[in-house]
Order: sequence, then structure tokens, then C-alpha cells
Amino acid sequence: MSFIPGQPVTAVVQRIEIRKLRQGEHLILGFSIGGGIDQDPGQNPFSEDKSDKGIYVTRVTPEGPAEVAGLMMGDKVMQVNGWDMTMVTHDQARKRLTKKNEDVVRLLVTRKSLEQAVKHSMM
Repeated sequence: MSFIPGQPVTAVVQRIEIRKLRQGEHLILGFSIGGGIDQDPGQNPFSEDKSDKGIYVTRVTPEGPAEVAGLMMGDKVMQVNGWDMTMVTHDQARKRLTKKNEDVVRLLVTRKSLEQAVKHSMM
């Protein structure tokens, strides 16, 4: 993903729709996140330049709803149900993902392999 301060972000994205798994009163997505504008980007293992404060997928439960939908560890979450996730705190991202009244979460994510495939197809 290219990033120039003050300019629009350009990214190759993939749509992923996750149907939450209901366990009693809990709705399970099957993944964990890291990052956010309130976190230290130097601790993010998925940020290449260690300044990216985006929300990243840090864990995907094997055979869980997220894995079944195609989410992968290292994916950067750009949108959740139409809401911009590029400049949110970790807690804001968590709350947006875990809304009780939503059985489906629609994500736009970007990942390195998507960008590499597009770059190679343009050569």
C-alpha cells in the first residue's frame, strides 16, 4: 500500500464477509486485532516501516468464522461495515467489530500478497 502524508491512501482491497458464530450470549468472530492510533506502531510485527498505526489481524482461530471467510493473519482492516478503520483507536476498532446487534461483519482488508499480485500483473 502506498502512503504519502497529506495524500489519499491507495490500496488493493479484498471484501470479506464474516458470519458471527453464536455461543450462548456471545457472538464469535474468530480473530484478534492489534494496532490503532493509540498504540505503539513499533510493536506491530506487520508494519513494514514501523510507523503504521492501522488495525491488523494478529490471530485467526483455525476453522473459525474468520478463517472460513478467508481472513488471514497480517491482514490490515481498512473498513468494517462501511466505517473507516484507518484512523481509530484499538478500543474503537474492537467495539466496531463486536457490536451485539450485528450477526455479519463486512470487512475491506488489504494484504501484501494482494498488492504483489497486482504489481506483477502490471509488469
